[in-house]
Amino acid sequence: MGEPELRSGRLADAAGVNVQTLRYYERRGLLPAPRRSPGGHRLYPAETVTLLRVVKAAQRLGFTLDEVAGLLGAGRRGRGAGLQGHARRKLAEVERRLADLTVVRDTLRAAVAAGCDDPVECAGSACCPLPFADRAGPADRAARPVPGPASLRSDA
Repeated sequence: MGEPELRSGRLADAAGVNVQTLRYYERRGLLPAPRRSPGGHRLYPAETVTLLRVVKAAQRLGFTLDEVAGLLGAGRRGRGAGLQGHARRKLAEVERRLADLTVVRDTLRAAVAAGCDDPVECAGSACCPLPFADRAGPADRAARPVPGPASLRSDA
């Protein structure tokens, strides 16, 4: 006989999630609909614990639930490159975000080193390292986006 099936509470405990997470993942299609007991209880195969741990690990790596669904779908269809392709795209995204955050960190460090204290005074100073949009002329301000991490880079 196969491994025992788990009711929602036991599965949630074993996977480190709550019961509402199980139901949400079912609605999202991340978990297949479980079999029901004669009393109406959800009964999950024991291997669902592993599936839930994979979903949670992927989320910790920054994958959205939509991306996790795509990753799981690629694996279920037998595509060996599913994880590789998803991981490469996520890695590129993380590296872009790290580059943006590095610029933000360096700009904030420069602001601290410059002694910037009053943002209004600092905005009017040519030595202020912060990228205040107010420094541009009226015509430039209308066409210029509000600075964000990507627009802080000198190569952006």
